[in-house]
Amino acid sequence: MNFDDILSEINGFGKFQIVLFLIQVLSRISLPCHFLLSNFIAAVPPHHCDIRGIEDGGLFGNLTFNQKVIVGIPTERDGAPSSCLMFTNPQYQYLFSSNTSEETYPVKCQNGWVYDKSIFRSTLATEWDLVCNKKWMNKATATVFFIGVMTGAPLFGYLSDRFGRRPLLLVSYLSSLTFAILSAVSTSFVMFAIMRFLTGISLAGISIISIALNIEWCSTKHRTFSGIIISLDWTLGNWLLVGIAYGINEWRTLILAATSPLILAVMVWRWLPESARWLIANGKAEAAQYYMMKCAKMNKGSKGLTTIIPEALLESVESEREGKKFTVADLFKTPNMRKLAICTGIVWFGVAFTYYGITLNISGFGLNPHLTQFIFASIEMPMKIAVYFSLEKLGRRRCEVTALLATSLLLFINIFVSKEKWLIRTIVGVLGKSTSEASFTIMYLYTTELYPTVVRQNGLGYTAFLARLGVSVSPLVVLSEEAWHLLPACIYCAVALGSGVIASLLPETLDAQLPEFIEDIEKTRKQSVRREEIQSNMHDDLLPTLSA
Repeated sequence: MNFDDILSEINGFGKFQIVLFLIQVLSRISLPCHFLLSNFIAAVPPHHCDIRGIEDGGLFGNLTFNQKVIVGIPTERDGAPSSCLMFTNPQYQYLFSSNTSEETYPVKCQNGWVYDKSIFRSTLATEWDLVCNKKWMNKATATVFFIGVMTGAPLFGYLSDRFGRRPLLLVSYLSSLTFAILSAVSTSFVMFAIMRFLTGISLAGISIISIALNIEWCSTKHRTFSGIIISLDWTLGNWLLVGIAYGINEWRTLILAATSPLILAVMVWRWLPESARWLIANGKAEAAQYYMMKCAKMNKGSKGLTTIIPEALLESVESEREGKKFTVADLFKTPNMRKLAICTGIVWFGVAFTYYGITLNISGFGLNPHLTQFIFASIEMPMKIAVYFSLEKLGRRRCEVTALLATSLLLFINIFVSKEKWLIRTIVGVLGKSTSEASFTIMYLYTTELYPTVVRQNGLGYTAFLARLGVSVSPLVVLSEEAWHLLPACIYCAVALGSGVIASLLPETLDAQLPEFIEDIEKTRKQSVRREEIQSNMHDDLLPTLSA
């Protein structure tokens, strides 16, 4: 009897699993709060040069504010005041006509900027003037954070496979709290960037360990349902971020508020169980028996209590291999694992690159950023319900391919919709966001099912590394619009298309038992060939009988 059979005997989805999920909600809702925080703390409100220093003998001081803007700041092609240029002397001719033939020589802002504070009282851009020639620094804040997540993913993946899921989650909670608080009290942009980088490393642990821990405690029958339930934490956190950001328009306080759920997560960590799969795979059968008995009692699965003995648990995952320590390198040593690692890595890069390319561009639809974020968050719930039923009927691979190709198509359509048609752009953008969210949700569950237990966290860490690499690059792609305004959209579209094609090469995992060892992945192909040989021999043996 393998581990999945034992787990099913004691009810693989009951009160024990529900409590496990609820405990993890407190930490997981902080993930979108931080991952999407740049939409608010790095927002760039309307701004123009500070022209209060312009003096011409007193006449300029008698003008109204709007008149000062007209004579002190040149206009862009769309008629809006320039954000980065000003006149050194008042150009009074513009009070009477905007089509004057007199030559003017604007210069870069001399005395800083004036910002519209109707929506955001303070952001990183207003704090350190990260606009105009420094706007790349503002965009880089998201990149720095996700480079941290990218670095932390394989680190926590390796450590949690080596030392267990439970202790590394506590490390992730405490370090995330510490560095988030330090980033909120930063005295310079450099200090802030370093603290956000370290926060990203710490949060990576919560991101990859929590989902593996949840999935490893669920039976085969309930994995799809549990995977979707876990993903709803992201939607709840997204709504929480919108509510907090709407009420708090000062970036330092917003960071602290977004981090506060982790305080409760630390308090309830003591009730978090270790993964029984991990314990058994590492030869700790007695500890696994303790948690399995606890699970059986909470789920009232008394009929399976007789199977929960250390010897049976060790036998269920062939514990004679317990002495080997696995690393990321083991993902590439054998043919099937190597193919799996390369394909999942490419798909994860594309999924994350596309998702955050849409999600971190909430200012590109012409609506209030809070409203756009709320719409993006709200579309996730019905999409995830649809994903659940689709996964049960169509399987993981087909759903993942469909979601990525649909995202690519919707991004392609929006290329041809002008910004003036903001309603159509928003509708198409929201649909693209929903299909992109679907691909993200499916891929989290899919990846967990694809990798065997002994390298599952290494696999999740590796794919999370490539996913965060995609996220790190994604915000900077927007800067390419200076070369061609449609280039960012074309890049996002092409990456989604390519990822969908690669996803079609992955194996299906619907209703399949979780693999425990690398050999389970490698023998799949051999078993398939052997099965075909047996079927062929049976067919040949049967023909004479039928003829007789």
